[in-house]
This record gives sequence, C-alpha cells and structure tokens, in this order.
Amino acid sequence: MSISKARPKLPPWIRVKASSGNGREEVDALLKELSLHTVCESARCPNLCECWQRRTATFMILGNTCTRSCKFCAVDHDSAILPPDSGEPARVLEAAKRLALKYVVITSVTRDDLPDGGAAHFASVIRELRSNMSEIKIEVLTPDFNGDENAIRTVIEAGPTVFNHNVETVERLSPLIRNRADYRKSLAVLRKAAEIGKGAIPIKSGLMVGMGESDDEVLKTICDLRENSVSILTVGQYLPPTGNHWKLERYVEPSKFKEWELFAYEKGFFLAACSPLVRSSYNAEELFSKDKK
Repeated sequence: MSISKARPKLPPWIRVKASSGNGREEVDALLKELSLHTVCESARCPNLCECWQRRTATFMILGNTCTRSCKFCAVDHDSAILPPDSGEPARVLEAAKRLALKYVVITSVTRDDLPDGGAAHFASVIRELRSNMSEIKIEVLTPDFNGDENAIRTVIEAGPTVFNHNVETVERLSPLIRNRADYRKSLAVLRKAAEIGKGAIPIKSGLMVGMGESDDEVLKTICDLRENSVSILTVGQYLPPTGNHWKLERYVEPSKFKEWELFAYEKGFFLAACSPLVRSSYNAEELFSKDKK
C-alpha cells in the first residue's frame, strides 16, 4: 500500500526541507562503494535528503534485516541472518573519514539470533573509530540486547560518547507495537547503562507520538525516562511508512511538542528535542552540542 493511503494529508507544519547540491548523491555512492547500510534508507526516514545533503548519515551495522517485526518500522525482518561482517568496522571508519565526520551515530537491527545481540560488534566499531579518529564523538543507538547486562557492559566499556536506546512508545501501546520488546525492559536497559557508565556517558532515549497515546501518557513516559537516568530526550511525530504499518491516530501540533520539551527540562533533562520531524538520530551532533534552553 502506498504512503498516501497510510496516513491523512500532511499538515502545514510538517514540511521536509528541500535541498540542493550533490551531497546526497555523494553519500549514496560512498555507501554503495563501501557496502554499508543506513537507518536513513532502511527505515525510510523523512529527513534523508536533508541529512545526506549535509553529508551525514546514521550507519546501521549488523546487516539490514531485523529479527523482530515491530509494527511501526520499515526495516526488513527475517530469522535467517548472516553472521556479523568482520570487515564492517573498518568500512565504517573509512566512511567517517571520507565524510569528515566529527560526530557519528551507529545503530543496528535487532539480532536476537546472536548470543550477545551484536554487542561485541558494536564495541568493535567503537574501538575502530576511537583508534583512528581520536577526536570523534560516537553515539550508539542500540537494541535492548534482551536486557543482557553483559551485552550492555560490552558496549559501554568500549567508550561511546552517548548511549541511546529508544522506548519508542508509551507503556500501554508497547506490547501491541513492539515485537518481542518490553517497555519496562527498555527502562532497565537505560538504567543499567547509566550505572555501568557511572554517569560519564549521557543516556538518551526517545519516542514517537500519534500512535494512539494520550498526552498524559506522554508525560508519564517522560517522567519514567528521567527516573531511569535518561538525560537526553527526543520526541517526534510518527509517520507510517506504508499502509501495512501501525495506523496513524493523530498529527500532534507544534505547540504540544513545545509543551513536552519544556516539561522535560522542568523534570531535569539536560537536553530535549521535541518537534514533528525530530528523529532519534536527527541532528544528533547539534543536539549534543547545544546549550540547555
């Protein structure tokens, strides 16, 4: 089913930025040359053109096929997955060098087929970047690793700049939307990452809205995240990739996003980005670098 049938006409406050120049083509060619995947493409992110034009991308390691099938996500899913590619860390490094990145975001599909959920591979990518680009900042956006503390420790001890894991939606909707994921387990992952990092590594999480949640449930989720040591928050508008994905229930107006952002700061978040086109890794460097409002 087409995207147009998946959701009503976009409201006037949701407008993807047009871009000019050849940055997108250059990034696309580089990714193909190095056989790298991005969540930008695989998840059909609405900000792809803007980000690639600025010569940034979110690298998706461990393949482009997920072992879960969450109802909001456009990434392909299957149980038959190839083993981790030992050459991938070096290729991510090469891409980061050629794009002259100062801040890189690394995410992955969920790999329930691997004993550690792919944590060792995350660590290999982090170490490869750290060893060769000493000044680079590295944000990781991880799956839940099935709550495995050793897997979380493996990633944290490799030394990312920011550890990110998304709760994606409010607690009531989580079992309906997130395949084999659990809201409370995600909170535990975030809390454990903060404990292992001993406060030296900021913890980040985010959710989408417009999936059937109430405003009060969003506020409760923001409080839950803060109570579990999250200090960086993102909230964005859910846009169904196709008509086969979870139904869009509403478009949230910018003023409501602003209310949530101010509420987050009141609750003690160090950084918060809440607006319709915010995505977990969108403008991650700018968010990390900006002063608290």
